[in-house]
Amino acid sequence: MIAVEVLVMSQRVQQGGLQIAEVLYHLVTDEILPGTDIDGGYFWSELASIVNDLGPRNRELLVERDQFQARIDQWHKTYPGAAFDVAAYESFLREIAYLVPEGEPFNITTSGVDAEICSIAGPQLVVPVTNARFALNAANARWGSLFDALYGGDVIDEADGREALGLYNPVRGAAVISWAAEFLDQVAPLKTGSHLHVCEYRLVEVDGCMTLSAGGIDAAGDSWEMGLANPAQFVAYAKEGNQQSILLKNHGLHIELQIDRSHPVGQSSRSGVKDLILEAAVSTIQDCEDSVVAVDAEDKVTVYRHWLGLMNGTLTASFTKAGETQTRTLNADRYYTSVDRTVLQLHGRSLLLVRNVGHLMTTDAVLDHHGNEIPEGFLDAMITSLCAIHDLKGGSDLRNSRTGSIYIVKPKMHGPEEVAFTDHLFTRIESALQLAPHTLKVGVMDEERRTTVNLMECIRAVSQRVVFINTGFLDRTGDEIHTSMVAGPMLPKEAIKEQPWIAAYENQNVDVGLACGLKGKAQIGKGMWPKPDEMAEMMTAKLGHLQAGANCAWVPSPSAAVLHATHYHRVNVGRRQEELLTRPRTRLADILTPPLRADGHLSEAEIQAELDNNIQSILGYVVRWVDQGVGCSKVPDMDNVGLMEDRATLRISSQHIANWLQHNICTQTQVLNSLKRLAVVVDQQNADDRAYRNMAPAFETNVAFQAACDLIFHGGAQPNGYTEPVLHARRREAKAKASM
Repeated sequence: MIAVEVLVMSQRVQQGGLQIAEVLYHLVTDEILPGTDIDGGYFWSELASIVNDLGPRNRELLVERDQFQARIDQWHKTYPGAAFDVAAYESFLREIAYLVPEGEPFNITTSGVDAEICSIAGPQLVVPVTNARFALNAANARWGSLFDALYGGDVIDEADGREALGLYNPVRGAAVISWAAEFLDQVAPLKTGSHLHVCEYRLVEVDGCMTLSAGGIDAAGDSWEMGLANPAQFVAYAKEGNQQSILLKNHGLHIELQIDRSHPVGQSSRSGVKDLILEAAVSTIQDCEDSVVAVDAEDKVTVYRHWLGLMNGTLTASFTKAGETQTRTLNADRYYTSVDRTVLQLHGRSLLLVRNVGHLMTTDAVLDHHGNEIPEGFLDAMITSLCAIHDLKGGSDLRNSRTGSIYIVKPKMHGPEEVAFTDHLFTRIESALQLAPHTLKVGVMDEERRTTVNLMECIRAVSQRVVFINTGFLDRTGDEIHTSMVAGPMLPKEAIKEQPWIAAYENQNVDVGLACGLKGKAQIGKGMWPKPDEMAEMMTAKLGHLQAGANCAWVPSPSAAVLHATHYHRVNVGRRQEELLTRPRTRLADILTPPLRADGHLSEAEIQAELDNNIQSILGYVVRWVDQGVGCSKVPDMDNVGLMEDRATLRISSQHIANWLQHNICTQTQVLNSLKRLAVVVDQQNADDRAYRNMAPAFETNVAFQAACDLIFHGGAQPNGYTEPVLHARRREAKAKASM
């Protein structure tokens, strides 16, 4: 390790009082700065100034987190779980200023926001920006095939000959066509009858404008012809080769009917419709945080280079499929002829936000004048904003923001002071990069309890730049467990989901967002669907996010985005938000009541089953993170159901076991034995991965296995239960070993 650190330290460039890793310096100098009108020496001097001026406050805020936690721990020791009094607890939290007074009502004043944020409700993807192919797939997921999503998934079952066999099963294809027609009947109905019975869609000119007509033959053999129940839903058309496209619009989202009777699917469709292309992932978060592994300068260079490629339109990814090399690039815009015969240009790509890291971690990619690592969040904000200047200057036809904004999602902030600090940081960066005030927009992730209970004041702190709030069950639960670690043993994870605090948390996020005027100006989001192969279940569950008032919600794949988009056609989210504006705010007491086991007893079998589920999840994720640098992956659970996992899932699982160890629900020996037993299971689940290295039987020397142990056995001591310190240290250790 020492030799590796010395090597890294020696490959640095001195600039502006900073010591910059050579690979990062050259990326900024040679690739990012050209075209921005910003000088390299000036850039690094401005970063140094921000580090020197704001670094001490960043450290103070982290100390405040620890001080709050110590005082809460002491309160719980004085008033343990059985004696928990929520009114007394609330009073105590106000006394120590964990809870701050709520000010007068206000509305946010954010301006210059793209329609995908302020007025179009739809699915949102989150993707690791370290993977160029995934990043491009997500950016291009603005438009997707409903037929493909239905045919290849489980929304349509495989009974009665509907199996997904071979290149095309016409029986399954007929079920897809029928499902799609029923969808159109609900969201763009004809005056009478069904889209399933249409034999032909026709364009008819009336008074110089084009209208849409549909014709068919009824059961008696008589022909019929009619238009849409709402003719204004037909907005444009196009023709290319044998394909004619008809563009409909509903609730701000587009549906393109592609008609081609020469196509095998079109031949089997009565109307000749070969596909429905839906506007799907209208926004995407390109992630530098929970779903990525970036532990050193080389990793950060990959992060920033890919984000730069998205901002200047040059990112590509080549891969082999069916023996052929394919290259993926960003999709172009889409062009149609509108009903009044003018050109209609629609954005071809998802609007991209970038998620920076939080306030906790530092990075050795840049050292300050004392040789100390600088806050990683400072570096992320400065460089991702610099990259986005290429988009603002319009150097490419593949524009991201058409309103001149840069969208940064900021995670894991604890309370209004930390949110205000982010606002100050962004103001400094705007000045440094010569950007207009409030060019940098912020997404506030409501995933830590001190933010939840002070959400209105958090929003107030960024009221001129906030464009996004959301809930995230996993991180929020991890913080809940850590905050109440000393209070008593937690319920099993599935039971935690049923407790009043989680529903209160979800409702409060929407209620406060609406009360602060986010409707029509910003996104109110809900978290990820974790089962990428269980789309039928998703279609039932995620409809509830719209009913709850969310105008965006996270999905795990482009296909999932297409399917979830159908929900936004069925539910008018704006109307639902208007209805929710009148309901009373949730009780703070519900949010502050931790999910403790009130009645105490679980059987040994129940305890072991809970441990096994948590440990198998931890090992399955950590082994790929540490050994392969994979920050987000589909990890099979105990029943071999693939679950999307990132650091949020790791946080809740490790904190849950740490809590049970704290309260003697299980023993360290029991947990260690379970770790060793389940390491064998995880090894077997990854047997087909040629890059995988087994954890068993060399447990004492296997870095990934030891990382899992650290996360559990030292979980109570980790700052706010975060996993990053352990993971980063162990990943760097694994990389050092691999380089020897």
